[in-house]
Amino acid sequence: MNFKEIQDLIKLINKTNLSEFKMKDGEFELTIRTDEYHKMRATPPAQQVISVPATMPPAYAPAAAPVADAAPASVPAATPVEAEPAPAAKENENYIPVKSPIVGTFYRSPSPEKPNYVKVGDTIAVGDVVCIVEAMKLFNEIESEVSGKIVQILLEDSSPVEYDQPLFLVDPNG
Repeated sequence: MNFKEIQDLIKLINKTNLSEFKMKDGEFELTIRTDEYHKMRATPPAQQVISVPATMPPAYAPAAAPVADAAPASVPAATPVEAEPAPAAKENENYIPVKSPIVGTFYRSPSPEKPNYVKVGDTIAVGDVVCIVEAMKLFNEIESEVSGKIVQILLEDSSPVEYDQPLFLVDPNG
């Protein structure tokens, strides 16, 4: 199964009511757990974070664990955003997010000694490479699906990133 097929499978599972999906093909094993899986379990979220990686082979944990932990990881991040005043939230409504199409590790530049792909204030076009997301030892260039001016970079370099997580905010009028 190639990387694109895994991405398509994740998108398809997110559109269904499945709580867990497991697949085995020879030595390749894939487990995807959704928010519904966590709701069905009676254990607290802290125990889920610890138990999920222990049940999977280490080579496949980065691909499946962030999807399984999407709900617990997003709750703390949402709290500061809700505490912001309403005018700032309305201002951000005009911005379009550039989202990660995959789970992995976010990098702003192709290597530590090279400059970042983009910075706040840069103008980008559709198809411009804005960052790299490393997934399963593969470095994937992430291209922008929108044109405009970068107004905010939402992650620090080398941060873990989840599927469909916003990476940048773009002002399409910029």
